[in-house]
Amino acid sequence: MFPKLSDLLNYLFGSHIDLPVQTYGFFLATAFLVAGYVLRLELKRKEKEGLLPEQKRNFNPRRYSGWPEIILGTALSAVIGWKLFGIILQYHDFAANPQQYLFSGNGSLTAMVLIALVSISHHIFRKKTEKNSAGELQEEIIHPYQYTWNILMVALVFAVIGSKLFDIFDNFGSFLQNPVHSLLSFRGLTFYGGFIVTVIALLLYMRVIKLDWKHVIDSSAPAIMLGYAVGRLGCHFSGDGCWGVVNMLVQPSWLDWIPSWLWAFDFPHNVINHGVPIPGCQGSNCMVLDQPVFPTSLYESIIALVSFVILWFCRLRIKAPVALFGLFLILNGFSRFFIEKIRVNHKYDLLGINLSQAEIISSCLLVAGIVVMIYFYKRHRNTGREQT
Repeated sequence: MFPKLSDLLNYLFGSHIDLPVQTYGFFLATAFLVAGYVLRLELKRKEKEGLLPEQKRNFNPRRYSGWPEIILGTALSAVIGWKLFGIILQYHDFAANPQQYLFSGNGSLTAMVLIALVSISHHIFRKKTEKNSAGELQEEIIHPYQYTWNILMVALVFAVIGSKLFDIFDNFGSFLQNPVHSLLSFRGLTFYGGFIVTVIALLLYMRVIKLDWKHVIDSSAPAIMLGYAVGRLGCHFSGDGCWGVVNMLVQPSWLDWIPSWLWAFDFPHNVINHGVPIPGCQGSNCMVLDQPVFPTSLYESIIALVSFVILWFCRLRIKAPVALFGLFLILNGFSRFFIEKIRVNHKYDLLGINLSQAEIISSCLLVAGIVVMIYFYKRHRNTGREQT
């Protein structure tokens, strides 16, 4: 496996570079960018079809910032400069463990003070210069796709919050043992926790920016599915523990056409250092599983990619608003429920049935998806009859 992106590049190209980029983090960031690109395309398409109209607003181009904005901007610039120059000056420590360095007290204090002074001086000078200038109001046109970056930022923040909350609930004992490490660690990010909290947050955000949530949520369906496919690749290539149960079964003859590592894999050099030591290996990630397991994260990525193709094909054919999102819920819930059967997870006793948190949620999403599709199809049909 490849804990850092440079490990993957060195393996592919025989190089010896050392990049301070975690493989899991890289694929996670790529997943958000890919999802954002697909979402932007869909919002543009919805606007062309007249489903998401452009907005107009008046603004003063000479409006100067208030003190709360100045203080917040100065503080943010100072913190970024503190860490950025600290990374440059202490690159070796950062490259060894980027996550630990980012959440530590290390950085460049000199850079932080200088940047804060320059930033506050600039804002004060601009404030005095523009104080007596009365700018005329101008009209600005805002297209729905211009909200893509804002939507992504809201999604990112609440995805992390939601995934952490659900992970804490699922592993409350581990959280109590080390709460700080559990909160600051990038491990244990549960997809469903982030998904549920993010959907709620975005529905509220749609009210703020006055976009029709029904068409935005349909636009997000293929974007989320493709992002999920890319994100799961990060789980697989880093070996973050999202693998399946032990698989000592002989690969069936009818599956001889697939590589053996797709049937069972032992995740050498996994990022969580789980398993037994690799003979002769030196470094921070020298463990391999003592028994091969199902590479379930790779299975999920493949299934999600196929589901994305289905959603992308159906998006032009399904006319009922929210029905496409209902199809997304069905596809994701169905696949995740059955993947959980061969995945390592924590089980709950629910009315005498042992189910994991993901099995419970995926079952609810599957039922919810069916209900959503039926309800909004009927509503769309009735609306069409009323209009005729």
